[in-house]
Amino acid sequence: MTTQPTINAEHAEHAEFCFSKKISVCFASSALIVVTAFSLSLSAQQPTIEAIPVRGHIFLIGGAGSNITVSAGPDGVFLVDSGTAANADKVIAAIKTLQSRLQMAAPAAPRSGAETTVATNLEPFYRTLTPPKPIRYIANTSALPDHAGGNEKIALAGKTFTGGNVTGEIGGEGEKAAILSHENVLARLGDAKMPAAGLPTDTYFGKTLKLAYFFNGEGVELLSMPAAITDGDSIVHFRGSDIIATGEIFDFTRYPMIDLAKGGSIQGLLAALNRLVEIAVPEFRSEGGTFFIPAHGRVGDIADMTYYRDMTTIIRDRIQDLMKKGRTLEQIKSARPTEDWDGRLGQDKSWTPDMFVEAIYKGLSKKQ
Repeated sequence: MTTQPTINAEHAEHAEFCFSKKISVCFASSALIVVTAFSLSLSAQQPTIEAIPVRGHIFLIGGAGSNITVSAGPDGVFLVDSGTAANADKVIAAIKTLQSRLQMAAPAAPRSGAETTVATNLEPFYRTLTPPKPIRYIANTSALPDHAGGNEKIALAGKTFTGGNVTGEIGGEGEKAAILSHENVLARLGDAKMPAAGLPTDTYFGKTLKLAYFFNGEGVELLSMPAAITDGDSIVHFRGSDIIATGEIFDFTRYPMIDLAKGGSIQGLLAALNRLVEIAVPEFRSEGGTFFIPAHGRVGDIADMTYYRDMTTIIRDRIQDLMKKGRTLEQIKSARPTEDWDGRLGQDKSWTPDMFVEAIYKGLSKKQ
C-alpha cells in the first residue's frame, strides 16, 4: 500500500508565495523588455538633428525639414533656411552644441612673459566663461514651410547687429536675428499668416543682396533666381568658402518641384541651373571645387549640378517635341519621358514623375 506524502500547510503556503513571486518577477521583466524595446524603436524613429561639417566653418543640418546651411564663427551664426516649425527647438539645440564644440576646439590664445606660450590646464574652462556669439542672420531661399517654418522661434533665439549711432534697439529688432529674403518671399509669408517675428526684416527685388561687410571672414550674397521653382527663389553664395546653398532649385532626392501657381516655370528653372553651372569652378576635372548644398539630400559639386541640369533639359526637350507632334498631356505621360531617371528621382510620392511632366507641359503651353 502506497502512502501519500503529507504536505504541511505552512510549506504549501510558502511554495505558493514563491511561485507567485516568480511569476511577478517574470511579468515585471517582460514589461521592462517591452518598454525598453519601445523606447529604442522611438529613438530609431526620431534621429538626432546635428550639424555636420562641409568645409571650414560651413556646416549642414539635415532632417529638420529642408537642409539648413550654417556658417558658424567669430561673428556669430548665419543660417540659410530654418526648417519646419516643429523642428525649431532641435535646430537651436544643434547650433548650441556646434558652437560649444567649436569653442572648445579653438586654438589657445598666444601668451607671453610669465604666462609663457603654453596654454594652462584651465584653458578649456576659461573658454566656457565666454558665451558663444548668437545667431545673427537667417536667409530664406523660398517661402515654403520646410524652408521658413522655423523663422519665428529661431530668429527670437538670436540677436542681430545694430548701427554705430544706435543707442537703443529700434522697435526691438535687435533682440532677434535679421531675416533676409527676396521681396516676394515676404509677400508669400504674409499671405500665409506668418507671425511678425518670423517675417523677413531685409528684402531685395533686384538681382542680388550683399552683406555690407564680411561675415565670419568672407563675403555673403543672395542671388535672385527669378521664376524658377517659385517667383521668390534665392541662392546664397558664401564666396570665400566657395559654397552655394541652392534651395529647391537643386534637390538630388526628387525632380524639381516647380510650382506654377507661385510663379515657377521650367524655363526659369533651367536658367537658374545654367547660372549655377556658370558660377561653379571645379577643383580638378569636374570634381571638388564649388560645393552645392541642396534643398534635401547630400552635398554636390559641378558634376552633380551638370547632371541635374542636363536631366532637366532632356526631359523638357522630350515633352516639347511630343507637344509639337500634337500629343495630349495623358499621351505624353504614357510615353514616360522621365523613365531614364525615375529609379533615382521618381520615388517621392509627394512629387511624382507625372506631376513633374504636367508642370513642364503646362508651363510650355502658357509660353506658346
